[in-house]
Amino acid sequence: MRASRPAPVAVVVLAAGGSRRLGRPKQLLDYRGATLLDATLATARAAAPAQVVVALGGSADDVVARVDLAGADVVRNPDFGDGCATSIRSALTHVRDDAAGIVLLLGDQPGVTPEAVHALLAGVAGHAVGVCAYDDGPGHPLWFDRTMFATLTGLHGDKAVWKLVEHADDVARVPVPGTVPPDVDTWDDYEALLEADR
Repeated sequence: MRASRPAPVAVVVLAAGGSRRLGRPKQLLDYRGATLLDATLATARAAAPAQVVVALGGSADDVVARVDLAGADVVRNPDFGDGCATSIRSALTHVRDDAAGIVLLLGDQPGVTPEAVHALLAGVAGHAVGVCAYDDGPGHPLWFDRTMFATLTGLHGDKAVWKLVEHADDVARVPVPGTVPPDVDTWDDYEALLEADR
């Protein structure tokens, strides 16, 4: 008998933020010879999903001009100022019909590794929601089965997805070694990221 293939998975990269606290597009900050968003997209591609969807909003034209978006389905979210829930909603309209679910990555969190994505996917079989359980707490990437898409579409604001993770009935908490990778919201965050990378 031939073994059945796992159902396709889409990686959704949220990169639509307006970078209000930073004061310039954080997607385009220099990082490892490219940009911050390039680093996250490299992780997304290395996870070898069936599809990569990138949600853009703030500075979208500049991001398209500078970031290597090859192979990704780019979604422009005109409502990005209303929180990341709008980007999830926009991205879901472009996820393949045969996708079993999505892995959610933040465009400003380059410390997430392909190994973390693989560990998450290996640990969420049969679960509607999954979260990485790092040594110091929960963090991205997150997993949402297709059965959760309608719920995700109805979310509002920036923190709604975490409230969903905290209160969902069926959550897999997948152990991932190390600490939660930092995201970049301020210039201090960016400098700390560069310092840690030295």
